[in-house]
Amino acid sequence: MDRTRSPEQTLKALERHADPALVDATLRWLEGQNRHLVALGDARYPEPLLHVHHPPPVLYAEGRLELLAAPALAIVGSRNATSQGVRDAELFARAIASRGIAIVSGLALGIDAAAHRGGLAAPGSSIAIMGTGPDIRYPPDNYSLAQALAERGCLLSEFPLGTPPVARNFPRRNRLISGMSKGVLVVEAGLPSGSLTTACLALEQGREVFAMPGSIHAPHSKGCHWLIKQGAKLVEDVQDVLVELGWSAPAAPRGIEESEPDDVLEALGFGPASLEQLAARTGLEAARVAARVSMLELEGSVVPLPGGNFQRVAPR
Repeated sequence: MDRTRSPEQTLKALERHADPALVDATLRWLEGQNRHLVALGDARYPEPLLHVHHPPPVLYAEGRLELLAAPALAIVGSRNATSQGVRDAELFARAIASRGIAIVSGLALGIDAAAHRGGLAAPGSSIAIMGTGPDIRYPPDNYSLAQALAERGCLLSEFPLGTPPVARNFPRRNRLISGMSKGVLVVEAGLPSGSLTTACLALEQGREVFAMPGSIHAPHSKGCHWLIKQGAKLVEDVQDVLVELGWSAPAAPRGIEESEPDDVLEALGFGPASLEQLAARTGLEAARVAARVSMLELEGSVVPLPGGNFQRVAPR
């Protein structure tokens, strides 16, 4: 397949087939910072999407275009998530993105938003696949999150400018969420749900599917339990995902010793401290401290406190 189409060739193709007013609007949109058209045939087109059913002929991207070439994991789940589900999604996303892996999700409320926040807090960052045109921030409650993704992550849409958030767009969007990713982690999902649709699409596309179990009495756990019964990998910690997908932790940067986890715990002590305080005490970069604290939370060694502080848990 020819993957060398230039942005100018893409625009000419749009001009031949699109409403002139839409072409003009697209040209004006492209004048904004870090906005791109990426077409089939463009070397920047995400390789994984070449193998999905009906890959989009054109993608509208805003933000860090290099993230489209990064290894990626999708994290999805309920819009009406529990506080525990939101916390788990953000912690898992932050810990995985600390390995340079991009977190992909759908910019919805609940689990999606938590996954994006976690990804943005670490080097791997996050990609949001939109169910609207690239000029529409939806849902409105996630406007500031979308802006942060446009600046430090990436917003991606296959829909032309002005496309509203109509229901039929979101199942279509879901195939790209799974298609961009090597695997899909479902944190909370009811029966039925869009998250299960994404997981089923992932299976059709040959991606790995992971599910986080919950209470047998909780409606928002029913979808995850159903996936596990169908063969999805049960996930209890980040290593379950990393090992299954063959992602190993990178070598520690220069100046960071093997004892780093103990360094952070020692700096924390048993009194409350913020990430900023821990970074100052250890001399480590804030993103790396955040990733380490996320791992310590997942291990049960640290608990979050109100006001953005953390506290060490005394061993039993």
